Amino acid sequence: MTRTRLFLIAAPLLLAGCSLAPKTVLSAPPVSESWPVGDAYLAQSEAALPALSYDQVFTDPRLQALIEQALANNRDLRTAFANVAAARAQARVTRSAQFPAIGATAGAGYADRGDGAGSGDFSLQGGVTGFELDLFGRLANATEAERNRALATEAAARTVRLALIADLADAWANYGADRDLLAIARDTAANARENVRLTEARLDGGIAPRTDLRQAEQILATAEDAIAAQTSALAQDENLIRLLVGGDVDRATLPASLAEVTPAIVALPAGVSSRILLRRPDVIEAEYRLRAANADIGVARARLFPTISLTGLLGFASDALSSLFDGGSFHWSAGGDASASIFDFGGRRAGVAVTEAQRDAALSSYEGAIQTAFREVADALAVQGTIAERVRAAAANSEAAADTAALTDARYRGGVDSFLSSLDAQRSLYSARRSEIATRLLLAQTRIALFRALGGDSAAGAEAAR
Repeated sequence: MTRTRLFLIAAPLLLAGCSLAPKTVLSAPPVSESWPVGDAYLAQSEAALPALSYDQVFTDPRLQALIEQALANNRDLRTAFANVAAARAQARVTRSAQFPAIGATAGAGYADRGDGAGSGDFSLQGGVTGFELDLFGRLANATEAERNRALATEAAARTVRLALIADLADAWANYGADRDLLAIARDTAANARENVRLTEARLDGGIAPRTDLRQAEQILATAEDAIAAQTSALAQDENLIRLLVGGDVDRATLPASLAEVTPAIVALPAGVSSRILLRRPDVIEAEYRLRAANADIGVARARLFPTISLTGLLGFASDALSSLFDGGSFHWSAGGDASASIFDFGGRRAGVAVTEAQRDAALSSYEGAIQTAFREVADALAVQGTIAERVRAAAANSEAAADTAALTDARYRGGVDSFLSSLDAQRSLYSARRSEIATRLLLAQTRIALFRALGGDSAAGAEAAR
């Protein structure tokens, strides 16, 4: 009889380990095993890419200091970490349903019969107020789903962190470029003022027509407008950096020119397996959401079966406090109930179909995240493969434009060329210098974009886990 009772108690507990969730199967990455190669990609000799931290990519101590400040103070990152904490707590809430709920109650009363005598009534009860036998894994799968959603939220926080670092590096590089553009505008304005002064003198001497003076004044007005625009751009750059950092910024941490930016951002190698994209936070997030959707199928399937709950109660009751704990005062009870829906017009089976469709959608999202990541890295590598030649060509163009402007100005002053030729040469020089700055900025932005696309910041997980 004792063995039979033990079996009847243990059997439901052993069955509680069952799970109706299908096994999660991750598809092979829907991309090729290597990056594109060819003239645009310049595949290099590196066979693998090691785990990177941002200070290995962004080597300037000033930029590193700003990144550290941003990681400590940025509000978006704080929000992401708060969401991680909330998701973890929700997973613990869901997990608590797998364990018995234990409660206790106590009561006391006193009655006076009017003759000076009275009686007291006291009670103390405690026990299992509810415990569902998880015979078909509904609660376990619900816990697994919430745990995976918490991990997905953590990966989303890592994405925010990665984007914050890359956005700050972009803003830092843009500030250096705008400083250069402001310097070009000031140089152009200074040269235009000199041309206006010279043209006024030639006009007064009857050598130049008034149209030359008005054209020189146009060049000056354009340069002065550029000075005002670049001054505003620098202020906006500072405002963006201040927002990303989450506080005031010491201007000593900002670059004086783009020449200080490019050497501070290390170029990443192209010869690396495309499977590194599985380390990207958005890909990791998609994977955990796929696992959560898979566990949801187990929850929905378990709802097709009966729910069995157990309750138990033990306590003491007495009409006198002195006899509360006497043997005759102790009482206990136990019970259980089972419930099952007989007919719900196919609602529960439709619920299973919903979770299966959501799992298929999560699988497609997972594969799509990998494909998007592959495309972003390949695009960045395509630019990286040709940017050096573009920088060289832009520098050569600026040098030739500067020489042309100097020669044309000399010929104009010597009365050989018209003032229109000199103005055209100045406009070409201004355009060439601005184009060179844009190309050099693109070089820095491409390196930042590759860091962002690879998602290989090795410290991201530790930050999100704090």
